[in-house]
Amino acid sequence: MPPYSDDKAIDRSIGRKVLIDQSKQQQISLISGFRGVARHLKSVLTVEINTEPISLSGLDDVRMLIIPQPKSALGTGEIETIWKFVEEGGALMILSGEGGERQSLNELVAKYGIVVNKDSVIRTVFLKYFDPKEALVANGVVNRSIAAAAKKNVSTEQKQNSQSLSFIYPFGSTLTVTNRSSTIVLSSGSTSFPTSRPVAAFHETKPNELNKQGRVCVVGSVSMFHDTYIDKEENGKIFDTIVDYLINGFDLNTIDAAEPEIHDYINIPDHIHMSQQIKVCMYEGELDSAVSSDFMKILDNSLNSVSLKHWPMTLRLYEALSLSPPPLTIVEPQFDLPMPPFTPAVFPPLFQELPMPTLELFDLDELFSSPETQLSQLANRSEETDLSFFIEKAGEITGLSSELSRNDRTPKRIMELALNKLMMFKRSMMDGELDVDMSGFDVQEDHHNLEQNYLGNDEMDDQLFSDIDEFDDL
Repeated sequence: MPPYSDDKAIDRSIGRKVLIDQSKQQQISLISGFRGVARHLKSVLTVEINTEPISLSGLDDVRMLIIPQPKSALGTGEIETIWKFVEEGGALMILSGEGGERQSLNELVAKYGIVVNKDSVIRTVFLKYFDPKEALVANGVVNRSIAAAAKKNVSTEQKQNSQSLSFIYPFGSTLTVTNRSSTIVLSSGSTSFPTSRPVAAFHETKPNELNKQGRVCVVGSVSMFHDTYIDKEENGKIFDTIVDYLINGFDLNTIDAAEPEIHDYINIPDHIHMSQQIKVCMYEGELDSAVSSDFMKILDNSLNSVSLKHWPMTLRLYEALSLSPPPLTIVEPQFDLPMPPFTPAVFPPLFQELPMPTLELFDLDELFSSPETQLSQLANRSEETDLSFFIEKAGEITGLSSELSRNDRTPKRIMELALNKLMMFKRSMMDGELDVDMSGFDVQEDHHNLEQNYLGNDEMDDQLFSDIDEFDDL
């Protein structure tokens, strides 16, 4: 095969092969993991694998090159070969994974303004998939042309919102697009973290001498098109759309490409590492005057001092016993933590909200009115058939019910208590009339009159109790 020269332009668009690279210790191959990818590609091109270092001679008649999550670094010559392959009109698909990749991969895609971040996309809300790194994205389509190219039947409103494809993004990282020439097409959505960050981007080179353009696609998750996930949700349609763009090309939405709905990248501290550190008290109390202000004098350095005074004796002891001294090793110290280990809470506890005070159930005018007014209102609301209810409520208003036990608050007992109080009141009034000036009267005659009065009171009592008996008969 003749070598390629720099002054000879080659048309890669006429190639009929898809080359899947397996020369960088990839864990996924056509046998294990990419059977579904091969099934989708065979309807378009011929699928082959590459186990040798990437070179221009090995890319003969190759239309598209797929590099799935390389474990070893790409050589400088290989990177330049791939760049030239794309400039000649070839198609390049790079599939990364969680935690980012080696520096050589970022060196390869940095030319196109794309960087693979060293992070991982997780789902903050559980839905359908148990592993948090299996992020189900329902609103991750950034460029609405992807939904149209996927031939998905959507309504007009969905086309306006461009949220018409749902996909699962497992064990993947995010991307950073630093060049206007590259277009963000998929994001992590609003229910994943990092929120609304790029996960797939396209790049199209300028036309070459033969008016051919090379295309590049970078996806942050190789597991997205693994046999386990390619048939779930709409991952298969997204893969076919990416292949259609790389092979044939289609116009992307210019508005979405110019201003994609992407949020800024937010870094958070390593909570797992921080939870394992010793915590100190940040409270600044009053300093004891007896303690010196120089706290370094308080530290006891003898606890961790190193002394080698016994080392010569130990070596002579080995010589006396005809033994070879072992090599020195580092003994890892074991510290007793002053605090128990912490278990971080994934979700904050949900407390039940207290109910609102039921003030609308109270009639304030009725509660603050006088007993006479309350008795008048009660009499107006009651009828002859509500006699028992009237007596019970009147007992509560006048306070008579409070003098009886809860089980003894019957209308009969309330009336009996009311009549008893009335009788005692009348007797006290009558006793007050008898308490007059006794001077000038005969004591014997007065004594006789008092006895008559008391007899009259006894007759009055008999009359009152006879009325109670008549009420009981009723």
